Amino acid sequence: MKKPNVVFIMTDHQRADSIGMIQDGMEVTPNLNKLAAKGVVFNRAYNACPLCVPARTALATSRYPTNNSIVYNDWEGVKAGNHKPIHEYLYEAGYEMAHVGVDHIRTQPSLKDRVSFKKWVTQKDHMSGLKSKGINSSQSLDHKKEVWEQKDTGERYRKKYSNSRTSVWPHDVKDFRDCYFCEESIDFLKQNHKKPFALFTYFWAPHPPLIVPEPHAYKFDPKRITLPDNVGKISSKEPISRRDGIAAQLAESVSMDEWRKAWAAHLGLVHFVDEQIGHLIDTLETIGELNNTIIVFTADHGDHLGQHSMYQKMEMYEEAIKVPLIIKIPNVQHKQINTVVSHLDVMPTLLDLLEINHDECLDGASVKHLIDYENKEEDRQVFCQYSGNPSLGYVRRAIITSRYKYIYDGSNEQELYDLLMDPHEMFNIAEEKDYEKLVIALHDKCKQWGASHGDWVNFE
Repeated sequence: MKKPNVVFIMTDHQRADSIGMIQDGMEVTPNLNKLAAKGVVFNRAYNACPLCVPARTALATSRYPTNNSIVYNDWEGVKAGNHKPIHEYLYEAGYEMAHVGVDHIRTQPSLKDRVSFKKWVTQKDHMSGLKSKGINSSQSLDHKKEVWEQKDTGERYRKKYSNSRTSVWPHDVKDFRDCYFCEESIDFLKQNHKKPFALFTYFWAPHPPLIVPEPHAYKFDPKRITLPDNVGKISSKEPISRRDGIAAQLAESVSMDEWRKAWAAHLGLVHFVDEQIGHLIDTLETIGELNNTIIVFTADHGDHLGQHSMYQKMEMYEEAIKVPLIIKIPNVQHKQINTVVSHLDVMPTLLDLLEINHDECLDGASVKHLIDYENKEEDRQVFCQYSGNPSLGYVRRAIITSRYKYIYDGSNEQELYDLLMDPHEMFNIAEEKDYEKLVIALHDKCKQWGASHGDWVNFE
């Protein structure tokens, strides 16, 4: 039998709770909802880092950021190691390969040099196309906010990040980045394939700046958005240093009306990219390959959108590190899995599903057995880290279990949340006597994981 094709789809900044969400009387992700209804849905999936390049590189290599050396947005791959990505495994197994979208995976040699791609399209190609049309693709200063960033030496400096301001894309929607990525992906799918194919499409939306193409810019009425009850609020006993973090600084002085507008714009972008994903799935059906294709959907990380009085990512709260993860597998019926899993598990699981052997010691593990067996759930734990951006700086380390999350920042400030009783993480119970032994146990597990995965943070 012909090997199944692979279509891997990733968005940027898309929250896990967007799947199935209803806002302003509408489904935010109607196409992904349909995919979820036919696929395996991992309800508790986490990234390995709430930052683009480390998250994507960790997933692609199944190596924890401190183990593959990409711990911040190392755009040039200066620190990158020689780690084999999932793309290379598929290529060696005989797949026709395509990469379309943002190029944020860093290995040495580079991903492009490792694999002979039949199609290779990145954000640079889109920018060149805009330039040829006379369209300025540079980001307006109106969508920037300057905050304090910290180096690992303790030195602070100023850096600009995308803020929560919203606006409308002033050009034809066909010139929007993800429309371009979608069309290039469809072009690859429609080509004559003599071998099984693997398409990796890395969309940009809903990444800020919150510039939304019409008609999606007006899809959701800010006044009719239902906001989580901790937007603009800080958790009880939050460590003081969290207010020094980038996400907290970006949320300073943002009003509730402004958060509503940010949510409406963000959801508009999510709905827009969901529409592009729908086009890809429809194309698979049109060419007769839908039923012979494994479709993987996830996001690199989420966005706080005002919760915890924070914006963007770069912290260990659910809004940033919990990610959507759906895998549609031929001849496998819909299933919901509540076991904790990691982005690190995606590569070994996909290799397992495709019966592709690997002889590497990976940091993730196949969770195919959770898919295969009815009501199979396990008490697993996953780890997440943040080490600064765009160089070593603020430190966060976390362990997530079936019920608890423990966060450590390299100092004496710790956080513990009961995710069952406190899903919005508003009550830090790390200092409560009843949880003293649990805090020690989880801290020790972080220490052991770090020691075996190249972490330099002092866990004493």
